[in-house]
Amino acid sequence: MSQTLTIALSKGRILDDTLPLLKQAGIEPVEDLEKSRKLIFTTSDPNVRLLIVRATDVPTYVEHGAADLGVAGKDVLLEYGSQGLYEPLDLRIANCKLMTAGPVNTPEPKGRLRVATKFVNVAKRYYAEQGRQVEVIKLYGSMELAPLVGLADKIIDVVDTGNTLKANGLEPQELIATISSRLIVNKASMKMKHARITALIEQLGQAVEQRAG
Repeated sequence: MSQTLTIALSKGRILDDTLPLLKQAGIEPVEDLEKSRKLIFTTSDPNVRLLIVRATDVPTYVEHGAADLGVAGKDVLLEYGSQGLYEPLDLRIANCKLMTAGPVNTPEPKGRLRVATKFVNVAKRYYAEQGRQVEVIKLYGSMELAPLVGLADKIIDVVDTGNTLKANGLEPQELIATISSRLIVNKASMKMKHARITALIEQLGQAVEQRAG
């Protein structure tokens, strides 16, 4: 089996925060990822290549072996259900919170709660643990709009500064999970390319510690 490692990343904040960690592990893309429309990139290490995919698709590429490793937010992993993956390292980047939010100073409705979110599985689990009956409405974006136009009573979304909520008359309420980005590994790759992957996990772990220090 080829010893080339394929790492799945998504553009945006996670990519920006991951590249310096990879650089410390001796892996740098040979061209500017932001300026290119390509989706597969070679790196300064001839045995490592990068795939650029949608954030929500990273676990799928890794679980099915199209990538050996990937970097995904814990929010994506909670929604995906990452039983088919190893999660050996918290990279401690792209930190935020997964929270419920609703209109400011508005009491919860009696009876069935309507919750709008793209984190449907997370929402169902969260309210099931509380023994609450909820109707979960799947949205792909602009969650804040849902309570404003009567589509939902609450939303579940990732909260960073909370400014978008505030601008739309909403407030963060219950904390569901603290989110950061994790390194994930395909289970078969971990067996077949054990030495290479373990070495990379160690190098990235050291880079995380140095960054934190």
